[in-house]
Amino acid sequence: MDLSDLAAVLARRYDDELIPLLADYVRIPAKSPMFDASWAEHGHLAAVVDAAAKWARAQPVTGLKVEIVAIPGRTPCLYFEAPATQGLGGDRTVLFYGHLDKQPEMTGWRQDLGPWTPKIEDGKLYGRGSADDGYAIYAALAALAAMDAQGIPRPRCVGLIETCEESGSYDLPAYLDLLAPRIGPPTLVVGLDSGCGNYEQLWVTTSLRGLTGGVLTVEILDEGVHSGMASGLVPSSFRIARQLLNRIDDPATGRVLLPELHAGIPDERLAQARTAGAILGDQVWKQFPWVGCSHGADAHAHSQPTTTDPVEGILNRTWRPALSVTGAAGLPSIDAAGNVLRPKTSLKLSMRLPPTVDAERATHAMKAALEQDPPYQARVRFESEGGAGGWNAPPTARWLERALDAASQSTFGQGTAWIGEGGTIPFMGMLGEKFPEAQFLITGVLGPRSNAHGPNEFLHIPYVKKLTAAVAHVIAQVR
Repeated sequence: MDLSDLAAVLARRYDDELIPLLADYVRIPAKSPMFDASWAEHGHLAAVVDAAAKWARAQPVTGLKVEIVAIPGRTPCLYFEAPATQGLGGDRTVLFYGHLDKQPEMTGWRQDLGPWTPKIEDGKLYGRGSADDGYAIYAALAALAAMDAQGIPRPRCVGLIETCEESGSYDLPAYLDLLAPRIGPPTLVVGLDSGCGNYEQLWVTTSLRGLTGGVLTVEILDEGVHSGMASGLVPSSFRIARQLLNRIDDPATGRVLLPELHAGIPDERLAQARTAGAILGDQVWKQFPWVGCSHGADAHAHSQPTTTDPVEGILNRTWRPALSVTGAAGLPSIDAAGNVLRPKTSLKLSMRLPPTVDAERATHAMKAALEQDPPYQARVRFESEGGAGGWNAPPTARWLERALDAASQSTFGQGTAWIGEGGTIPFMGMLGEKFPEAQFLITGVLGPRSNAHGPNEFLHIPYVKKLTAAVAHVIAQVR
């Protein structure tokens, strides 16, 4: 299939319509419920779903039906369904997945940028959420509309766009149970919430890490006391917290010490990591905003990664556990900090898990390691915030391998690349359990420096145009 016309049509549509729509989406602070307890009252999640539904209903997709599904007390979802065209039967179904909820603002945005202030610069749309993952619904239906306009046969297509993904998709099982009879067993699941190793070819996600975490609280006093009077006798709650974290990972290397949090790496994933490492080279680690203006010969002038070996770097962030401290309480701001030995310290812990590790088992292991035999008989609590299992893709069918490579060659001029991702999409694990026979195309636009969840997040406009065309090419091969 010659995609040149289709790609050109989609590119023009992004410029004329979709990028302005996504800029409007950026302006809405549709934070996920974990970050906005009053989400229902604020109405931002409803606003982005309503806007997407209004646009979707106007799309020239044959037989398209669009519905906002809202279970009382749960975040809303958008569901769409379009029958097969050009005489294809309804025995093949493609299920699209995306989400419209967003991460919170985060500090550190460039002075002329902001999370809710869209700005187009150098082929990038800056702002929170357009790349993660607001574009998904627009890309999916734009691809179908372009196929229908050019008379390209396609199978039955359905879509589920949620608004709880950034909170762990805890509302999604209820919607899957409700909608599964209408969805039917999908032949192919297209998830557009993942990443790409570069902006030069189609990248397919082979695995996703799981996630667990919670809040570690260490209390040693009932109230703060003069540090000159007490230090040396009363241990610092922060120092106790440091000791406890040392039970979880090696402070020198970051290697997680709990065996329950590790898993074997399949041979196929090792081989794919070697291929991806050869493609990306030092970009595996240079893509991040390290302290220092460049990475030249003077290594002492710049912060350094845990490894500069591209293959080990890929495996570290896709198939090995890693601990991050993402928040703290009990620490006053520097300008308000007096000479006081504080009574307690709380740290928010985020643990990324290998794709095949059981999140509940990992959570229990962390809790036991942190709470047992506390130093100085301090009061120690680890309050879990729940976990989400990872996902390891099933073997890829030969027809899908051929379709993916043809799509990448046609749109990018290069073959498909395969790589695991370090993030978590709970929906994939849920779908894998509910529809074990499905094939998966998990991909996305989160490439180098796109910085989802962080400051200066952007959508790479040239890449999303080509990715949408590539997805259309694959859909056309589902027969």
